[in-house]
Amino acid sequence: QVQLVESGGGLVQPGGALRLSCAASGRIFSFSAMGWYRQAPGKQRELVVRITSGGTINYADSVKGRFTISRDNAKNTVYLQMNSLKPEDTAVYYCHVIIATMNYWGQGTQVTVSS
Repeated sequence: QVQLVESGGGLVQPGGALRLSCAASGRIFSFSAMGWYRQAPGKQRELVVRITSGGTINYADSVKGRFTISRDNAKNTVYLQMNSLKPEDTAVYYCHVIIATMNYWGQGTQVTVSS
């Protein structure tokens, strides 16, 4: 079994920055892909960024140049650095991992961008 625990969300003003963390426990050494999704009120969950085991990274167009995904393999942790935040980035952010065709989700962390 795999458990994902997110942290780092909160309230930030437009133009500000936040760093999300996703700590994974369990059997994740053979992941296929990991990344972040988000879901705003009244909208469908959407991909923010994904990194594959081969190192390929895909960002949503709306966050390119502002968000950066990184990994710390020793800590089984993936990070999302979010800069130049906009009100439209407000959402619940979910960590996501695919291992052997199984999908695992974190509980979500709220990010609110507002003045």
